[in-house]
Amino acid sequence: MAFPPRNGPNDVVAEPAVALPWLTMDSPAPDDAPKRYLVRTFGCQMNEHDSERIAGLFEADGMTAATGLDDADVVVLNTCCIRENADNKLYGTLGHLKSVKDARPGMEIVVAGCLAQKDQDGIRERAPYVDLVFGTHNVHRATELLHRSRAEGPLTEILEATVADDHELFPSAMPARRELGHAAWVTIQIGCDNSCAFCIVPAVRGQEISRPFDRLVDEVEGLAADGVTEVTLLGQNVNSYGRDLTLAARQAGGSGRVRPLFAELLRAVGAVDGIRRVRYTSPHPKDLRPETIAAMAETPAVCEHLHLPVQSGSDRILAAMHRGYTAERYLEKLAAARAAMPDLAVTTDLIVGFPGETEDDFAETLELAAAVEYDSAYTFIYSPRPGTEAAERVDEYVDPAAVADRFDRLKVVLERSALAKHEGRIGRTEEVVVEGPSRKDPSITTGRTGQNKLIHFVSPDPLRAGSYADVLVTGAAPHFLRGELVAVTAGARHRTRIPVAAG
Repeated sequence: MAFPPRNGPNDVVAEPAVALPWLTMDSPAPDDAPKRYLVRTFGCQMNEHDSERIAGLFEADGMTAATGLDDADVVVLNTCCIRENADNKLYGTLGHLKSVKDARPGMEIVVAGCLAQKDQDGIRERAPYVDLVFGTHNVHRATELLHRSRAEGPLTEILEATVADDHELFPSAMPARRELGHAAWVTIQIGCDNSCAFCIVPAVRGQEISRPFDRLVDEVEGLAADGVTEVTLLGQNVNSYGRDLTLAARQAGGSGRVRPLFAELLRAVGAVDGIRRVRYTSPHPKDLRPETIAAMAETPAVCEHLHLPVQSGSDRILAAMHRGYTAERYLEKLAAARAAMPDLAVTTDLIVGFPGETEDDFAETLELAAAVEYDSAYTFIYSPRPGTEAAERVDEYVDPAAVADRFDRLKVVLERSALAKHEGRIGRTEEVVVEGPSRKDPSITTGRTGQNKLIHFVSPDPLRAGSYADVLVTGAAPHFLRGELVAVTAGARHRTRIPVAAG
């Protein structure tokens, strides 16, 4: 199960091969100063959470955060491999870093994450000046491996799997340097047991392993004590969380049935004192169960937002993708969720141009998208990933011109429904968590509603990120809302933190 990328809805990721907005012109640190690191994240929320853990491990080792590339002693590229563009972006960035390292030979370059897991020794073959390569199963060894590479020379370590019973290896079990003080990722599960024909994630993240229930609740309680008010539960397929735990208990002689524990986890996390918002990503439609819908509806802290990736509206294509549901079954589950939560915002992922997709198949996707009226969607042009089943169907690849035309037509349908959903909220007062000044206009404050909608408004006084406010919605666009501040309802509780660089 793949996560949506950290890009805007309805956009194909089509960034230039080299993108270094994080470059600054500061001077390198003196020889006796602590080493300074910079983590550049490509990819999804799981990658971002891994980056926070890498940063936390570095700081526990005495390193400090750099302000940009030119004052960084260690540069970490934490990679994604969902689409071909990710490969191009990594190697383009590494090409730029070579010239920087030629000028500053002491700078260390580290490549981590999913693309490292996939390409393994190939990274250093293409970029021999890289000092360290490690994958998704040994993030916990980041500092140890960095010390080894300094002593022994360039190093690659890729583990084929995570040790199933060593829960200290989970990202959430390591020290963290969070990007946001008021919000935190909590990894509840790693790996994926699904076999979607287009997805490389099971190959680079391994089998599903769930973290023990009590440890998760303890972690959230600790975050709340630290001033965090919003947590996002992370997993490749969150709504199957705990199925492996109940299976192991039964095999050990227990009498309980094998079942997911995700609904119970939502209720437990939502009941933690100080936690005002609980989100999660990403669920799989085939595993969305009635008890999960009930837990969402009955737990006030759980946000009224469901990201439910459909990928296609054609039953023929869904079967070819090995998704495990039909369009009708997807719509039935969505209808049940909306019946339980009438103000539910629904978002999705859609792939255009999957091998063998015909115009009739695409028409069914358009019909489903129009019928559902999504609040927003992440849309992707199919990208073949070596090692996946779909990548082998070369003779079924769809003509790129036809795919581009379909993508544009789908975007029209999705933006029309997104705008209608947003216009329907004009005149309502929304509870908003403040994210800070707008990047484009610092005089504008940005926040996020419970439905995960971005809203821009003016505040007479600066509001600290993590504050809560009531905002009257006064305007709408397909990808954001506009509003007027009504009242600040709660101040931020967390200590100020400096963010990790992320993409």
